[in-house]
Amino acid sequence: MSPLWQLTLARLREFYREPAALFWVYGFPLVLALALGLAFREQPVPAAPVDVQTDPSDPAATEKLREVLAADPGLKVAVHDAATAKQRLRTSKTDLVVIPGPGGSAAEFVYDSTRTEGVLARNAVDRVLVRAANPSFPTPPEATVSEPGSRYIDFLIPGLLGINLLAGGLFGVGFAVGDLRVRKLLKRFAATPMRRSDFLVSLMLSRLVFTLLDVLLLLGFAYLAFDIRVRGSPLALAVLIAAGGAAFAGLGLLIGSRAKTLETVAGLVNALLLPMYVLSGVFFSASRFPEEVQPFIRLLPLTAVNDGLRAVMNDGAGFEAIGYPLLVVAVWGGLSFAIALRIFRWR
Repeated sequence: MSPLWQLTLARLREFYREPAALFWVYGFPLVLALALGLAFREQPVPAAPVDVQTDPSDPAATEKLREVLAADPGLKVAVHDAATAKQRLRTSKTDLVVIPGPGGSAAEFVYDSTRTEGVLARNAVDRVLVRAANPSFPTPPEATVSEPGSRYIDFLIPGLLGINLLAGGLFGVGFAVGDLRVRKLLKRFAATPMRRSDFLVSLMLSRLVFTLLDVLLLLGFAYLAFDIRVRGSPLALAVLIAAGGAAFAGLGLLIGSRAKTLETVAGLVNALLLPMYVLSGVFFSASRFPEEVQPFIRLLPLTAVNDGLRAVMNDGAGFEAIGYPLLVVAVWGGLSFAIALRIFRWR
């Protein structure tokens, strides 16, 4: 039997004999997907809280303005004095403060222009007041839609797949090598009839096996629980997942190639994981960051993987959409494995 095959089998046996590892690799992503899917499930948009500031000199104008706004079901209207309204706006208990004008009109809108909720509440109140002042103004018909592909959970699942690929490569490979070095087991492997490349490739292959099982389990759960389907090419999705898993495993090898303690491995893993966890569009779009940093963000391997996964799963794309993601992960993975192979030490 070849050294590569035996080393891969050894890694597989070592993994599935550890119950805690099975939960964190296969159970935890499902729990996370279920919790976030329920928290951001499709439901009616709650009414926007709006405060009408009292005008002691003209209580009738305040009451008239309150009645006009309260007639809209999309607004939750309350009346408060100036100090209370200002405090509620500062603590985000209300989205907008409307200061009444003569005859029940609005003299001033006070809101935080950097909060989406404030801007939406301002526009909603403005619309209500325009309709109230011009009852004959035609109201356009409305048609609402809610289809799979446009929900938050559709955005989230590809991000969870990407972060699982990254965490699996960094923790599953980097920590494994560090643990073997700490326990003085690498010296024993060095005495066996194998090449260094056999040992490193076996770590990557075993990680890919676990990754593919994890992906199938998460996709199956997403389909049963949230009706999430792969709208594009399944083959393109499989190629991208395999390439991403291999690239992240290469990063894990690079981390573990010289680290002498598990604390060092943990620090290096977090130094790579946390920036991509925030920047690469796992839980929200990476386009929210300033335009100046977008070229750097697009070069991150997790960003490329997430963009490719969403293009295939949500947009119905095929191989034409994963060319750039494959190029990015191939460069990261190829360079990481080449450097790891060169600088790897058994002791």
